[in-house]
Amino acid sequence: MRAYYCHHFVLPLPPEHRFPMDKYRRLYERVRGVEGIELVEPEPASIEDLQRVHCHDYIARMHEGRASEAELRRIGFPWSPAMVERSRRSSGGTIGALTSALRGDSVAVNLAGGTHHAAFDRGGGYCVFNDSVVAARHVQAAGLADRLLVVDLDVHQGDGTAALCANDPTIHTFSMHAARNYPAVKPPSDLDVALPDGTDDQAYLDLLDHHLPRAIAAARPDALIYLAGADPFEGDRLGFLKLSKAGLRERDQRVLDTCRRLGLPLSISMAGGYANDVEDIVDIHHATVLAALAHARGCADAPEPHAAAATLPDC
Repeated sequence: MRAYYCHHFVLPLPPEHRFPMDKYRRLYERVRGVEGIELVEPEPASIEDLQRVHCHDYIARMHEGRASEAELRRIGFPWSPAMVERSRRSSGGTIGALTSALRGDSVAVNLAGGTHHAAFDRGGGYCVFNDSVVAARHVQAAGLADRLLVVDLDVHQGDGTAALCANDPTIHTFSMHAARNYPAVKPPSDLDVALPDGTDDQAYLDLLDHHLPRAIAAARPDALIYLAGADPFEGDRLGFLKLSKAGLRERDQRVLDTCRRLGLPLSISMAGGYANDVEDIVDIHHATVLAALAHARGCADAPEPHAAAATLPDC
């Protein structure tokens, strides 16, 4: 299984900044040397890739350092050339993972990604470019897929993804998130499941079991783009849900099992995670990567893509 990494493209942050940038290095160190994982440094998303998704002037402002103070406050990072390079590499990681999955690998992983708050002409919430939509439109342009489904299981609603795909019937969006979390304004996804504070493992998994087949039935996708956020964790500083590490492992497994049953390739991005102890975040992301590796190893006997699509309910 391929795992795309860009931890060494470090975004310089002040010491007091609350974004856990070091989680990417720590995750890479855990994954490195695991038998069966091929680590790949991604190419940066091209300007053409970005222009399929984002406003041309927004892209230029980011590259040329012309972002306003208000724009940077919304993003949450100080501007630097490294911020732009890292954001392009992170999008390149999801392009690489989705391309690998569609070309026969069944699953591939971006050890970063999940920047779902970036919209057409703005960033937000630690997101500069929207890697999921950039990757979706890249594989469409390359003729590798016609229809995609974004399954966003970060604790925050993917407002940027929802807005970008609102008028695009070829990319469906499904978000399960804490109702009271950022962002305050949530453009509608194709399917939103807003969860009350304190939602625990069983309630979350029951809702996932109910809604994931509905999302797939509506999307009829060629592949999934899965955002496996670590921030539904009960110890997260920025979330309001109460999932355990075991519950998050089961969440991942249910997404993977559904894809295996239907023969659907998928890319996985790590998305958010803000626990006080960064090792808790890394534990969750690492478990996601290992679940994906087990899925890749077990896919030899999986059905052909879409072979089981008739078993899905009408939405």
